[in-house]
Amino acid sequence: MNSQEKEISYTSTNSYSTLNTLTERTKTVWLVCHGMGYMSRYFLKYFKGLNAEDNYIIAPQAPSKFYIQPKMHVGANWLTRDNTETGMENILNYFDAVLEVEKIPEDVNFIVFGYSQGVSVAMRYIAKRQLQCQQLVLHSGGIPKELTAEDYKYLAKDTKVKLIYGTEDDYLDEQRIQLESARATNLFGDKVSIMPFKGTHVVNIGFINKLV
Repeated sequence: MNSQEKEISYTSTNSYSTLNTLTERTKTVWLVCHGMGYMSRYFLKYFKGLNAEDNYIIAPQAPSKFYIQPKMHVGANWLTRDNTETGMENILNYFDAVLEVEKIPEDVNFIVFGYSQGVSVAMRYIAKRQLQCQQLVLHSGGIPKELTAEDYKYLAKDTKVKLIYGTEDDYLDEQRIQLESARATNLFGDKVSIMPFKGTHVVNIGFINKLV
């Protein structure tokens, strides 16, 4: 038996979600990457406390959808350890297409926000595309091992990086928290602020509302 795994390239279609309207009065544009099990349209609820006139939120949709037991809700997943490099290349091209369509003005405050699994996607994307942002928010997620300080040297001096996590997060024990904090400091130096909160593996809406 001669088993082979082959690869092809083809055109794919994916959705994404936005909140509010991009106008001349918009002050801040957010690119927000949801965690595993979310759908982009539902992830937007965490940003509804922001001033609607000032803030425009773009939420890309992870491509791999699955049913979540027991109620069979639909969730989505960005990447797995299988064929990660090809999967990320597809996500890079998808993000490029989203930003090309959205035409974000250069004079706005631009925030890149990743939650849980979305942290690794957000970090890889801005590094690969050398995307400038005023703030990079890493909320309750892991930093990809392959990234180095060299990957983020391009960031402007005034770029702020926020590492946010819950002190009672089931996925982050004390050892993991120390490791991720050290990794963030190694990558971003004095740009990074470590911001723990008392809570579990949940999106901290209070922090979101204070970022602008």
